Amino acid sequence: MQLRIDGKLYKVEIIKKKTNRNTYIRVKDDLTIYVTTNYFVREKQIVKLLEDSIPSIRKMIEVKTRKKDIDSNFYYLGKKYDVIYTNANDLVLGNDKVFIPKNFDLDKWYKKKASTLFLERLNYNYHNYSLNIPYPSLTIRKMTSRWGVCNTKLKRVTLNLELIKRDIICLDYVIIHELSHFIEPNHSKKFWTLVEENCPDYKKIRKIMKEY
Repeated sequence: MQLRIDGKLYKVEIIKKKTNRNTYIRVKDDLTIYVTTNYFVREKQIVKLLEDSIPSIRKMIEVKTRKKDIDSNFYYLGKKYDVIYTNANDLVLGNDKVFIPKNFDLDKWYKKKASTLFLERLNYNYHNYSLNIPYPSLTIRKMTSRWGVCNTKLKRVTLNLELIKRDIICLDYVIIHELSHFIEPNHSKKFWTLVEENCPDYKKIRKIMKEY
């Protein structure tokens, strides 16, 4: 099955399970649309659901396309750079271009930059936080489904390495979000009030981050 969106055909894979009560639509990294539904749902019903869901599917495709662009190109702190490969020994960051040696360990470079910058921003946001909270240790690693994690028992904040590719306002928001969990462990109204108190533009930033 295929679905046409804005003049382009997308492959649709249908997965039927007897245990499924509801129907779910998701878009994979290769832009294939997956429909998981009950075994007894008819194809005609699936087609109608897909057509009714085109606006949300379009949004999912846009997010996946944007993520693929970020993953396959060089981004640093929200800015995209044109890549020039060189025979030099180290990476050089220009105004609009980045000069990268062949066989260069880019992940190692990102981690090195993140270890310094993330700690600087953690300290800045911690010292400017509106309430007294424990000073956390910092862990940086790649995560697939979260931008950050707060472990209140271990007093530790973990940040996603991918934040090094995003605008610094995104990094600051995630840090404030995780620091706020030392006061409110869940995402209650009090929690978001606390986040807004320390990051007044958090709603705007969250909207930007949902595009990734």
